[in-house]
Amino acid sequence: MTVLDAAIAPAATTLLRFATAGNVDDGKSTLVGRLLHDAKAVLADQYDAVESASRRRGQGSVDLALLTDGLRAEREQGITIDVAYRYFATARRRFVMADTPGHVQYTRNMVTGASTADLVLLLVDARKGVTEQTRRHAAVAALLRVPAVVLAVNKMDLVGYDEATFAAIAADFAALAADLGLADVTSIPVAAIDGDNVARPSAVMDWYAGPTVLDVLESVPVGAEPLDTPMRLPVQYVIDADGQRSYAGQLASGVLHDGERVVVLPSGTVTTVAGIDVLGERSPVCWAPQSVAVRLADDVPVRRGDLIVAAGEAPHLRQEVGLIVCQLHERPLRVSDEVLVRHGTRTIAAVVQDIVPAGPIPELTCAPDADSVAVNQIAGVLVRTAEEIAVDRYAEHRLTGACLLIDPVDGTTRAAGVVT
Repeated sequence: MTVLDAAIAPAATTLLRFATAGNVDDGKSTLVGRLLHDAKAVLADQYDAVESASRRRGQGSVDLALLTDGLRAEREQGITIDVAYRYFATARRRFVMADTPGHVQYTRNMVTGASTADLVLLLVDARKGVTEQTRRHAAVAALLRVPAVVLAVNKMDLVGYDEATFAAIAADFAALAADLGLADVTSIPVAAIDGDNVARPSAVMDWYAGPTVLDVLESVPVGAEPLDTPMRLPVQYVIDADGQRSYAGQLASGVLHDGERVVVLPSGTVTTVAGIDVLGERSPVCWAPQSVAVRLADDVPVRRGDLIVAAGEAPHLRQEVGLIVCQLHERPLRVSDEVLVRHGTRTIAAVVQDIVPAGPIPELTCAPDADSVAVNQIAGVLVRTAEEIAVDRYAEHRLTGACLLIDPVDGTTRAAGVVT
């Protein structure tokens, strides 16, 4: 291990971002509440409030689902509506959890929660197995190339903790995962209401010798991909201070060294890094996802939205960009619609040229002759931008291969897309 590797490794493995998903009534809120409780991430007053609310409802035990369904509308309707972010930590790792809704009409919200996730915790009911909504959530995880998936087969207590039931569901999902290209899948039998295999091994499912949900969350590798990919620095601010000009932004991927030859896109200007500041201090090197300010050796034109990349590893410049999009807005995205493409720190005008079916699950995409994409649908979209834009394929670059399609009139987000 080099000195750089040693410096990077601890910071890269401290934080895990993960998203939860699952069908309505499969017990996701209970599992998340149990995870927070058993990981000692619930304050005493929070637990007391949930205990009191459970007592008022006449429940004999504490309803841990109340720890997660925080919106008034969610509590009144008994459903999860919006993405809720929870922050907690154990002795081994810090976590940012995006708890996403289970209803079909809120499938689009999973895109928001899973877009930055290192792992998706996907719940199924042991009595129902893999359902259409499970397939939807798995397809979104595959589309966003989430590195790892945990399939939590919940409510095992309601099927008598039957090993054969769990094995059949795990095999069914493994076949689906193979079709979608999900490589890292761990299936775990769970009874969230009692905490079996959530944060502690289950005594009643002694036939299962694998990890608990928390074991996987604490041990799954994270943080390596951005360092192994080519360097990309989207310019967020141009700073003029003390007669010097520097370019600030968050390093999206890779490692950048002082003195390195770089290319500024879309101009294509080649220059050399003359200095790097990290947290206001001079540094010989920086790495993703650090926020940095970079000085260049030559007086070259650089503006917000430009992309600084390593020489010899530049992405393609193009005006026609093929995307696979998930439609987020109720108003369909149509051929000939004018949109803004928000890519990294750059926003550029574009027009939708073509729409085609896309994805391995037919019920998720549009019809072959469709000229629009409806809400929650996944489809292939070709856009033509007003100027050349530097894009990576999402399969090769998860951060710089993604974009949003924005309405130019009211600023609403129409769709989230990945570059194909």
